[in-house]
Amino acid sequence: MLVLRPVEITDLPQLQQLAHDSLIGVTSLPDDTEHLRERILDSRASFDKDVQGNGPENYFFVLEDCDAGRLAGCSEVLATAGFSEPFYSLRNRHFTSASRELNIEHGVPALSLCHDLNGHTLLRGFHIDAALVRTPFAELLSRARLLFIAAHSERFAEAVITEIVGYSDEQGESPFWDALGKHFFDLPYAEAERLCGLESRSFLAELMPQYPIYVPMLPPAAQACIGRVHPDGQEAFDILEREGFETNSYIDLFDGGPTLYARTAQIRSIAHSHTGTVKQTTSLDARGSYLVSNDSLTDFRAVVADLDYSAGQPVGLSAGMCAALNVTDGSPVRLIAL
Repeated sequence: MLVLRPVEITDLPQLQQLAHDSLIGVTSLPDDTEHLRERILDSRASFDKDVQGNGPENYFFVLEDCDAGRLAGCSEVLATAGFSEPFYSLRNRHFTSASRELNIEHGVPALSLCHDLNGHTLLRGFHIDAALVRTPFAELLSRARLLFIAAHSERFAEAVITEIVGYSDEQGESPFWDALGKHFFDLPYAEAERLCGLESRSFLAELMPQYPIYVPMLPPAAQACIGRVHPDGQEAFDILEREGFETNSYIDLFDGGPTLYARTAQIRSIAHSHTGTVKQTTSLDARGSYLVSNDSLTDFRAVVADLDYSAGQPVGLSAGMCAALNVTDGSPVRLIAL
């Protein structure tokens, strides 16, 4: 059985392998032992904190194959983007110029460095084994974070964002980076992303141009990257789009990938998840597939389960499901249909 749970320090060796295998552009998952160790310890401290508002906490989850004793993926929730340092993005808006004498008015798209998205909750660090792509377990890895937010809403902001990895080719080259960022750093795209993950997004962002960049002045290949999703990031995009997330006028600073946005209360897995109490059973007449989680904080667990569920009725779970979720008869659980 595959179970989503909070990361533990004993996960470090396997987590570094996941980081090694992750897509370039997932800057929140750097392939560096000490950095990952700090991230794990920070996450454990975040789960243990008694907080009543969204602060700098980071909640790091792993997807564990309990039968094989191995990790198959990871994902994170940062309670507040920009809490400790500005969260930089590029705002893609039209600038309008006009001439009364010539009777001409013309709009030109331009990219401007900003930190408008400070204060929102940020989903990040999504990575799953290739064998599990386009399976219910990818949904578990992404959407169970939303069930966690639903159970502990006081810890999160009123809006949630996520940056989807933008386009780069098979050699790891980003046309958007080559046309823009590379002129200010003289670094390959992959190295810039690595430094961003290890050091700080801010120190790179602060060296970017402070004036608007007019999109028509960029090469066509770079223009085509604006809002474009990397093929390996498409599933992460699709899952959250079905949750009600929408693209907006913001793109990633380095590769031009899209930013998704949703009001927290309107996200499907938050607005439409059901709560119920467990009734352990030895026979399940499964009629639908669900994501099921407990409502614990430090011992949060979530699984994919085939159930016979009716709203307002106890949630029938097998002994194996109860063990995976660490619940017993009468325990509260939260669920949403796949």
